[in-house]
Amino acid sequence: MFVANVPSYSPEAVAEFAVALLQTLNRRIHHAYNRVREGNFNLEGLLGQTFYGKTVGIIGVGRIGLALARIFKGFGCKLLAYDPFRNADFEQLGEFAELDEVLARSDIISLHCPLTNETHHIINETTLSKVKKGALMVNTSRGALVDTKAVIHALKKRQLSGLALDVYEAEGSLFYNDHSGDIIEDDLLMRLMTFPNVIVCGHQAFFTHEALTEIAETTLSNMYSYVTKKPSKNSLVRQGNILVRADSLPVRI
Repeated sequence: MFVANVPSYSPEAVAEFAVALLQTLNRRIHHAYNRVREGNFNLEGLLGQTFYGKTVGIIGVGRIGLALARIFKGFGCKLLAYDPFRNADFEQLGEFAELDEVLARSDIISLHCPLTNETHHIINETTLSKVKKGALMVNTSRGALVDTKAVIHALKKRQLSGLALDVYEAEGSLFYNDHSGDIIEDDLLMRLMTFPNVIVCGHQAFFTHEALTEIAETTLSNMYSYVTKKPSKNSLVRQGNILVRADSLPVRI
């Protein structure tokens, strides 16, 4: 059986969406939008923070994490990162540290790591207890990186001042479908969505014209490569224990 994949597409799309979620959460834009539509122009409850000078902790510095780092560097933020694999490009923007230090020092925490046995529930009751009190957290990576029960508890204790999720650990039966006329039986998700300082989206961070174009082009390239037995510029070939693009540009997977 022939199997191919699209290992990376428009990392900037996901990184930009993570920043958009954080800014929406921080400046209460979602509340302001609804309030103004009802003719209420009161600013009470809309106070946010300036991101300039804040410390951003990035968990996982692959292509998306690096794209996010570049954006926040432009905001004038200090950058910390935790990743078992040191990315030399990130070291020009910020510093690496152990997970506990990143959590303890960061005003903003963004998750960008793959889901493995080691990263499953990397955000849990223990790690959340080490988070800087009042930090904002966003997850646009994999839902199961976050223990939902634990973050609900952290929100109730005000350990987190806000949470934005584009992914959810039990999203499989819900996301990408219209359930507006159904009774949603996921009590944890419904409890999470009652918090005014929580934003949940339906796994849309990747959803841009550029990302969809790149997915289609790479998929067609993979098919062409299989049929012709010739690697194309978007195809991946194995060199030892790593996969690289056939045009010799390295791809982190």
